[in-house]
Amino acid sequence: MENHAARTAAASDHTLMTSPPDISAETIAPELPLGADLERAVADWLTHLRHGRDASDKTIEAYARDVRQFLNFLAHRLGHPPCIADLQHLDLKVFRGFLAARRRNGTVSRSLARSLSALRQLFRWMEARKLLQNRAILQLAMPKVPHSVPKPLTVAKAAEVVQADAAAELDWVLARDAAVLLMLYGCGLRISEALSLTPRDAPTPEREVIRIVGKGGKERLVPVLPAIREAIARYVALCPYPLAADEPMFRGAKGGPLSPRIIQLAMQRMRETMDLPATATPHALRHSFATHLLSAGGDLRQIQELLGHASLSTTQAYTEVDRDRLLAVYDVAHPRA
Repeated sequence: MENHAARTAAASDHTLMTSPPDISAETIAPELPLGADLERAVADWLTHLRHGRDASDKTIEAYARDVRQFLNFLAHRLGHPPCIADLQHLDLKVFRGFLAARRRNGTVSRSLARSLSALRQLFRWMEARKLLQNRAILQLAMPKVPHSVPKPLTVAKAAEVVQADAAAELDWVLARDAAVLLMLYGCGLRISEALSLTPRDAPTPEREVIRIVGKGGKERLVPVLPAIREAIARYVALCPYPLAADEPMFRGAKGGPLSPRIIQLAMQRMRETMDLPATATPHALRHSFATHLLSAGGDLRQIQELLGHASLSTTQAYTEVDRDRLLAVYDVAHPRA
């Protein structure tokens, strides 16, 4: 009986230490040994985020990193690999100590807030799964994140950035960069959305609207201006690599999928040659798209749909950028103005 029990326990431990195929143990903490129960629980939670919450790869990567940092901190404090039972008995002082340690290492409030959010979600999920019940972390106030507003380019500067160089008529790399930048400003896409576009979904003279799958798997339809369709067609005609219908359309110099870093470097060069502000990044073109639409009288709800924002409050940030126009509308429209 004892041998049988030992074999059963060993098999159980092996099962607990085996991560789902989507999330490996290395995703959780490559340098940290965990209790087998906690290792499996965190791996299951990350898989839940991916399949149950449709979280993006970047969100999962960030949350896994936040949890790994906390568990490293906890292991150092406990002197042994943490397990679920250790998490069950944590008090508010431990969580405050973790945030204070990260603050001393120079972590900014926005990152601390994300770390706390990740840990809260993990603890709530483990409670829902009846793995533990410890609500101490819920008593901890979120770090105050400095209020910031989007920093768009002026209409003139944005037009200068997306104005295709004459050499783009012959050079496929310049044609590619021009097409990508036009999509960021002309369609309001995130850079990841633009670079994931496939030839099958690309705009054509017959297809003036493209379907974009954004954060959280949220789909939206985005109209494409003729100038953007022409820029994409020019790039496709010049690209020296075969473009499979269901693979990323924009390619790097060696034929692989184009890295966002290449477009970021292109914008960096433009900042130096066009006297652009330090805030002129690829994402600033998306901000410019929204701000310029709002300035021209665009409806906030429609801009929310075009950007793929889940919440209107996210889109409302652009009203602070364009406060003068809103005040002018108020003066003209209000009966008592």
